[in-house]
Amino acid sequence: MTETLVNLASPDKLFIGGGWLSSAGDGGVDIISPASEESVGRVAMATREDMDRAVAAARHAFDHGPWPRLGGAERAAYLRRIAAEMDKRADDFARAWSLQVGMPYSQSSQTAPYMSGYFSYYAGLAEQGFEEVRTPMMGGHAIVVREAVGVVVAIVPWNAPLATLALKVAPALAAGCAVIAKPSPETPLEALILAECIAAAGVPEGVFSVLTADREVSDYLIRKPEVDKVSFTGSTAAGLHIASVCGGRMARVTTELGGKSAAIVLDDADIGTVVAGIMPNLVGLCGQQCAAFSRILVPSALKDAVTGALAAAMQSVTVGDPFDQATQMGPLVTRNQHGRVLGYIEKGKAEGARIVTGGNRPSHLPKGWFVEPTLFADASNGMTIAREEIFGPVGTVIAYDSEEEAIAIANDSIYGLSGGVFTQDPDRAYAIARRIRTGNFGHNGRVIDYTIPYGGFKQSGVGREGGVEGLHGFTEVKAVFMAELPSHLRA
Repeated sequence: MTETLVNLASPDKLFIGGGWLSSAGDGGVDIISPASEESVGRVAMATREDMDRAVAAARHAFDHGPWPRLGGAERAAYLRRIAAEMDKRADDFARAWSLQVGMPYSQSSQTAPYMSGYFSYYAGLAEQGFEEVRTPMMGGHAIVVREAVGVVVAIVPWNAPLATLALKVAPALAAGCAVIAKPSPETPLEALILAECIAAAGVPEGVFSVLTADREVSDYLIRKPEVDKVSFTGSTAAGLHIASVCGGRMARVTTELGGKSAAIVLDDADIGTVVAGIMPNLVGLCGQQCAAFSRILVPSALKDAVTGALAAAMQSVTVGDPFDQATQMGPLVTRNQHGRVLGYIEKGKAEGARIVTGGNRPSHLPKGWFVEPTLFADASNGMTIAREEIFGPVGTVIAYDSEEEAIAIANDSIYGLSGGVFTQDPDRAYAIARRIRTGNFGHNGRVIDYTIPYGGFKQSGVGREGGVEGLHGFTEVKAVFMAELPSHLRA
């Protein structure tokens, strides 16, 4: 049962305003294992009434409670206590990820212990303060202050539910916001475990809530006038909707959306480095990554060598039960996602791309939403598999004849989230990086680091998460002009 696997104290309750409360309705959210296709647990389903309660608690906590009025160092102490509680629950976080998403436990158990670092990092930034003294042109003093944006709704996807949640909650709390977390209905467990950690850390009443619910009820939440900001990670279609709703009432919004990122292989690239840099993008999380290098742009002269090396690497991947230590890639997250990925594979074949390897369900796995690592070749950038985000373990090799053509292909996309270049020359790498319209770009691989800003150009989103920019995204800037500085800012 879920309680045993992740040690939840109250899986049948909602965490609203600092306490575990029964839902106003009698519905529930079933957790389905993507490996077995069976229900492995159930959590409470929030209703509109529950959302009203959570928003009211957050509004009161922000408007009248101590949290936004604490100093940065005081809030930092709470964040460090949250981090300590998360360290105690690292294995619960890992098992939740593997149970709900199919991430191999051998990988999730290595990653989960690092998640508390998000809170420690933002604790350090909060301690640096939120005031900067400047000198206006006309004399006197100006204090540029950053103040918490207010009540924040954090909506996160199912592929990396804890990392995407921490990337919102940690800086929002550090800034002094009150936060309502809305996890995906496929992956509610991490948010509930985090709620237990936050409660154990003694965070004041009303500052944090978790609402487990379906997507229809969530739409009600983002329309609430008491909500000052929505921070969303997910599909571009959903992000466009959320942005339009928030824009209609001038609510603040940050979106981190889809991608169709290009890996540009240059003529001097080391093929072993190419394989090592691209494979984690294609098979990690079963390819369910918005920053995956799903378009692989290769010089025509290297096309066969790179394609063969990637295919061989894919064929060596062990696909299976997430809790089997030998497994390197688990299943896709849902039945719908499984059908969607297989549908894209069929489109690729129908439009003339050639499957080099994969393309089917693994023959030894008749149950579960598994698919083979799949590589297409002889593709063009106009094909559906090169234009649309597949969100599965599918790579597409596209040949090019000049660097200018490669740059043009890489930029020929509605997305601009990630990308990379493979070359042994750092000068060539940087020159190409500056010409690709994307928010993140790597040299001989992909790096995502929560201390560095992350986000997209074009339809990959608005705003940045991570780094000091991620903290600033949960603040409003105020300029205070003073004839004389207050005592605490005098040298």
